[in-house]
Amino acid sequence: LAITDALDEFWKSEAIRFKGKTKDQIRRSKNPRIKAIENFVKAVGDRPYLEVTTADLQAFKRWWKDRILPEGLSHDSANKDFTYLTSTLRAVALDAGALDRIQWTTKGLALPKDEPKTRKAFSTAWISDKLLAPGALHGLNGEARAILLGMVNTGYRPSEGAGLTADQIRLDANVPHFSIEPVGRSLKTAASRRVIPLLGVSLEAFRAYPNGFPRYANSQSLPDTLNKFLRENGLLESEEHTLYGLRHAFEDRMLAAGIDERIRRDLMGHSLRRERYGEGASLEQLAHLLKPLCL
Repeated sequence: LAITDALDEFWKSEAIRFKGKTKDQIRRSKNPRIKAIENFVKAVGDRPYLEVTTADLQAFKRWWKDRILPEGLSHDSANKDFTYLTSTLRAVALDAGALDRIQWTTKGLALPKDEPKTRKAFSTAWISDKLLAPGALHGLNGEARAILLGMVNTGYRPSEGAGLTADQIRLDANVPHFSIEPVGRSLKTAASRRVIPLLGVSLEAFRAYPNGFPRYANSQSLPDTLNKFLRENGLLESEEHTLYGLRHAFEDRMLAAGIDERIRRDLMGHSLRRERYGEGASLEQLAHLLKPLCL
């Protein structure tokens, strides 16, 4: 069984991985593994998967090292390839009862980790004076503009906003809000499931789109569309800022307002890193805490 055929076997044996995912989520889940296998075949060849040796993996490492500086690539990209490749080969061997025939070890394979990059948060003044200035976002199509404005006071991930349905957007409730749930798609993590009140410019944006954002519901073009618009219109606070800076800005404003870590994590969809007790703050409590810091 050649390495490329082993990948086909992996998809069959690991089909449960894709349960509840949309076609686009499945594509994005498969792509890194496909890329790793394709790169290995370029570097070493499409040999029988049980004949891969430690020397082959080291040859793959050298292939990556030769590309990193000339092409401006990262160590992390190489390490992801190593992980996806070896985990695929190991899973197929396990399924075939052939683990004892594996001829490689990953010892010494990984490259040193890159320095972590922190995403820059927009300052409150920049959001108020630039992003929310009259006419600043008029060049955007309506759905993209509403998703961006929704992000200002909720901190959701762009894909979370884009995937919201009419049933998840509840503008007529005592506290207008939306609920991020695994509706027609899986969530990034279990902690991503949450309810967030809508306030300020975010509420106004959602009132124009109470049924969600069909243009971007199953598309991955939104971040590129928004980042390109912000960059070309001088709306990025620095060259290091991206759309995601709105999410970080929301958390920074919560931190500055002294909002409890449990509540911040719940609103951002982050895990608590300890056992979760109780139901957490009510919508009314959340809206009360967020109202003073919303724009």
